[in-house]
Amino acid sequence: MPDPNRVAQELFDPLPDRYDRLAEVLSFRQNGRWRRAMCDHVVRTRPERLLDVASGTAGVAIQLARRSPARVVGIDLTEQMLRRGRANVERERLVDRVSLTAGRAEQLPFRDATFDGLTFTYLLRYVADPQATLEEMVRVVKPGATVASLEFLVPPNVFWRVWWWLYTRAVLPIAGWLTGGRAWWGVGRFLGPSISNHYRAHPLRWHVDAWHRAGLVDVGVRVMSLGGGLVMWGTKARD
Repeated sequence: MPDPNRVAQELFDPLPDRYDRLAEVLSFRQNGRWRRAMCDHVVRTRPERLLDVASGTAGVAIQLARRSPARVVGIDLTEQMLRRGRANVERERLVDRVSLTAGRAEQLPFRDATFDGLTFTYLLRYVADPQATLEEMVRVVKPGATVASLEFLVPPNVFWRVWWWLYTRAVLPIAGWLTGGRAWWGVGRFLGPSISNHYRAHPLRWHVDAWHRAGLVDVGVRVMSLGGGLVMWGTKARD
């Protein structure tokens, strides 16, 4: 079985220069709306220190810094994406509030109970053990802290699922090629089957149970955009 970390690196290494714009185009401009919905659950707690896992080009980290008083640490596996992220942070004049570092979600380089909140985006399809990765992320937040995530989803409604399947298998690869060239054509071909395979092995009910097993309570779920996006949130149980 291919190493999911290596798959992620090979997929995203060529993408950073146009990632943010193309992500919006290829998600029908829903990516930004989904991100805001995820961040809502974290910034409302007025945190002082936040961790953004799978930070990529730092879009979420920048939003967290803009919408809260927190200092934000972003961590990502792909150095090329982080390079673009650092340029974005500098452009937004947030160098004193946002720092980015390379690392793996499965082995975070932080002590227990370091952060007041945590976000992660489009992550669990790229790790070998989603449950262990969730537990590792919960480890580094304080009791009572909010964890929130954004993932793609397979629409639960059969009608919309058919249209989603056609879009992800036919339209998305072509749109990727036309707007981003060979690299985005590869992403377009990869994305639909990757999402389908993930939820075949880990259905939505599994995700909710996994969050509880990781030590989170008051777990909430919001299915967005007819089932194309999934925002989840929960609170680390207090001792």
